[in-house]
Amino acid sequence: MNAPTTDQLPVVVIGAGPIGLAAAAHLVERGIEPLVLEAGGTAGSAVREWSHVRLFSTWGEVVDPAAEKLLAPTGWVRPDASTYPTGGDWAERYIQPLADALREKVRYGATVTGVARAGRDRIVDAGRDEQPFAVHIQSAGGSEERITAHAVIDASGTWSTPSPVGANGLPALGEKSAADRISYRVPDLKDPAVRARYAGKRTAVVGSGASAFTALALLADLAEKEGDGTHAVWILRRGIGANTYGGGEADQLPARGALGLRAKAAVEAGYASAVTGFRTQAVEHDGDQLVLVAEDGRRLDPVDEVIVLTGFRPDLSFLSELRLGLDDRLQAPTALAPLIDPNVHSCGTVYPHGVNELSHPEKGVYLVGMKSYGRAPTFLAMTGYEQVRSITAAIAGDQKAAERVELTLPETGVCGGAGLFDEPENAEQSGGGCCAAPATLQIGIVGRILDRRGPRAGVVSLPQPQRVAPRPARRPERPIHPSKRLRRRQFLGRFRFS
Repeated sequence: MNAPTTDQLPVVVIGAGPIGLAAAAHLVERGIEPLVLEAGGTAGSAVREWSHVRLFSTWGEVVDPAAEKLLAPTGWVRPDASTYPTGGDWAERYIQPLADALREKVRYGATVTGVARAGRDRIVDAGRDEQPFAVHIQSAGGSEERITAHAVIDASGTWSTPSPVGANGLPALGEKSAADRISYRVPDLKDPAVRARYAGKRTAVVGSGASAFTALALLADLAEKEGDGTHAVWILRRGIGANTYGGGEADQLPARGALGLRAKAAVEAGYASAVTGFRTQAVEHDGDQLVLVAEDGRRLDPVDEVIVLTGFRPDLSFLSELRLGLDDRLQAPTALAPLIDPNVHSCGTVYPHGVNELSHPEKGVYLVGMKSYGRAPTFLAMTGYEQVRSITAAIAGDQKAAERVELTLPETGVCGGAGLFDEPENAEQSGGGCCAAPATLQIGIVGRILDRRGPRAGVVSLPQPQRVAPRPARRPERPIHPSKRLRRRQFLGRFRFS
């Protein structure tokens, strides 16, 4: 029996999250066989870890069109498009049903340990492009297997690789030995065990983004309810300036602005204290507590717990035998990196992109979703769906469709970080979680943070968010190709950002 030709082999998709499963749905729509490899025991394993958090985006904005077509024959009913799902809702009511619809095309408990060209390490040129990909996997039971693939789409995300507390990007000295007192997630204080971990404790919160805002606000609420002893120490690597708490009331996304105001209120109410210019170099034990030591020698007063919210980074270890073209700073594809540089762009100024920006010297391998953004924090789910639509069109040989932009993003959007979960009575309200349509989604922990319970002692009650009209569109009727926009921005950037 003859071995199948390379183009008859399946396309391996790494990760059964929303972007990976959307890629599989688009492949099925194109008549191409996908094989989704998921390390966890269920679909959306990472999303389930923040199941208590409500998204900024509505149901109408977190369902991929090709996925919805695949789900339709199963009797799946799309939830009310104007309401906001939690991470748990998203996983149970969309991500898992989509995986179930793909049936045997999704394999669970399959951890990818390596990807290479069959019979070729990264040094060998001869016949390289003609060889299929060899994907090595390990099952939950420990057995190993090799699968050959026509192409590989890595949608494994960055959730499993949070950045460390060390300011130089390396784990601080003593960080690993203090692992039992350090968390890299926004705490779910509705969980009794988690609540007990922080109640009555002094907790250091390291980070300056929306995730840190969320943790500060949650701990302030805990301090107000639990009484003495609960206090947060906010560790900032920079000083406090006009933009420390985000855009506040001037933010075109009221929920995002309110998130920063809640963090500011926590500091002003005395539930949190800020330490600025502190770049952590070491974590030392002081009895049952921890002491953070800065690069300049400063030592913080002892704390009981540390929450590190300094971003995420991609795991590239199992791709080491592939020839990837990655930006030196962001670890994103070289053509994409200038378009997503957080020093230049917010998520609303990142334009839709596809196969051209996501290609590598190694033909047929693609990093998509949050992983495609490397260390940049501005990923949007809608962008991820457009990425996989373009890539699957290219794999199918439809280059015209691959290069066509089929998504328009607003000039502003919901950027990196986390939001507080709703009060139960607000769970299905759709009026305040975002502003201009179409809304956007940060893959990771996101949510609405509105407090509608009225004034309480020691807590600042924020006004109801108001919808803000989007800024006038500045794009021409016929979109400028991203490469032209990039050249223009690179030129202007010399004057605007230097």
